[in-house]
Amino acid sequence: MNGKTDILIEELLKRKLVTREQVDKALEECRSKGLGLEKILVAQGALKEEQVASLCADLMGVPFVNLKEYLIEPTVLERVPEELARKLKIMPLFIINDSLTVALTNPRDIVTVDELRRRTGFKSIDTVLSGEEDILYAINHYYGSGADIQEALKDMNIEERVSSDIAEEAEVKILEQLAEEAPIIRVVNLLVIQAIRERASDIHIEPDEKKVGVRLRIDGVLREISPFPKNHQGAVISRIKILAKMDIAEKRRPQDGRIQVRIENKDVDLRVSTYPSLFGENVVIRILDKTGLLLGLTQLGFVGDELKRFEKAIRKPYGIMLVTGPTGSGKTTTLYAALNTINSAEKNIITIEDPIEYQIPLIRQSQVNPKAGLTFATGLRSILRQDPDIIMVGEIRDVETAEIAIHSALTGHLVFSTLHTNDASGALTRLEDMGVESFLITSSVVAILAQRLVRVLCEKCKESYKPSSEILADLHIPHHDKLTFWKSKGCKYCENIGYKGRTGIFELLIVSEEVKKLVLKKASSGEIKELARREGMRTLWEDGIAKAKDGITSLEEVIKVTREEEQI
Repeated sequence: MNGKTDILIEELLKRKLVTREQVDKALEECRSKGLGLEKILVAQGALKEEQVASLCADLMGVPFVNLKEYLIEPTVLERVPEELARKLKIMPLFIINDSLTVALTNPRDIVTVDELRRRTGFKSIDTVLSGEEDILYAINHYYGSGADIQEALKDMNIEERVSSDIAEEAEVKILEQLAEEAPIIRVVNLLVIQAIRERASDIHIEPDEKKVGVRLRIDGVLREISPFPKNHQGAVISRIKILAKMDIAEKRRPQDGRIQVRIENKDVDLRVSTYPSLFGENVVIRILDKTGLLLGLTQLGFVGDELKRFEKAIRKPYGIMLVTGPTGSGKTTTLYAALNTINSAEKNIITIEDPIEYQIPLIRQSQVNPKAGLTFATGLRSILRQDPDIIMVGEIRDVETAEIAIHSALTGHLVFSTLHTNDASGALTRLEDMGVESFLITSSVVAILAQRLVRVLCEKCKESYKPSSEILADLHIPHHDKLTFWKSKGCKYCENIGYKGRTGIFELLIVSEEVKKLVLKKASSGEIKELARREGMRTLWEDGIAKAKDGITSLEEVIKVTREEEQI
């Protein structure tokens, strides 16, 4: 341990920002993962990045600036190009005479300051400290790319080059030419960059009768951005299809493709799907940041006893740990976080996924390839010959995969996988419905986690309120005078949406001896759920309400994702 880390630990404990237990746990991860103490504490949810940045500023004796509450003049941005700001991870703040003041994560970084002075021509550079997340937010907010897309569209003059009167072969050649021209390349590149900067998981390009709509899925909700003119439709879609190695002449059947790009020092995988619709091909691009930051369990939304119970379950020597929920509920992210928590050089961890969304050091990851005969079932069989300690199977889709996973658990392996069921108890009956014998289920499954994702209220503008007794009665929530919920208002930081980011709500069912007895008796999922509640399980609805009371999310969000059947 170095002197800088010792001083940081001393100050954190002195200011009671963390506990000794949290520090010891973080130091253990530092040694195994080779990351800095600050990053680990933030990833574990013990600290917020703003707290770390403010403390570091105090220790360095430099000013700290919260960029989320700072206004920057356009004239300042004109003096520092966006490309330079992103490369150096700095944010220009203001200019006095011929002196530029910038925010960066290490104000004493002489190399960065020298390059900034050389590239901008300022005689003097003054520095303040801000968090890395704040700096990236400010760059995205003040520079942006939406306006650039519209400028690039203006450069495209294609009205007379594609018409319905020309032969199909000629049209394909023209579209190929257009797709390789600079303006269309720039438009598609900027669209992807904007989506990544705004944390979008998907890009939807949707042809209409008179325009081409574009929507980004951000925090699980689709949000419209500026549409394309109708006459740009063929060129934009052709460019995407060429990059994804699709047949641009084929517009009558669905196609799937893949694009691998490197944007802003990150490897990004784009999964492209086209589907013929009334006004042209609908395109959806799934964005997978394969080098993205892996979240800690606390960042996913685990708290208190629930966190301890889950950590205990994932550290079992053998058995099956299932994560359930609908598509898009964060199941795979939770599995990655669990693997990352127990990952170490002493364990051989192998995965079979569809697709690989994150790359984790020390873990051998593979992807299904049905055309080559590599399915979840065949991959799992081969993995067993690789001497694994822990196996992750992306999804149990059929009885064959389920039985091999159970066999793996019964022969001393810890197996992680997912199932599509609405709640935790439903996973046990789902396995029975697939044809798995009850005694095999009770002998192998150790725990089941059901989950959903809810949007997180914006910290800058959320406000508290007291719901009426009538509403609480309708929702079966006990009423008392101190009961307070929170709602979204909207501000500049959250772009007037009221939410920023998402977190999980969970339902963790530990397969106890009593639960096993019910499974062997072919009990319904409702009976199993009631027993699990008596043994301490908190349902999705109950966990959501607890997070709504704590101001993490809103009551409306919890209702939306859990549906009425889970509110009783």
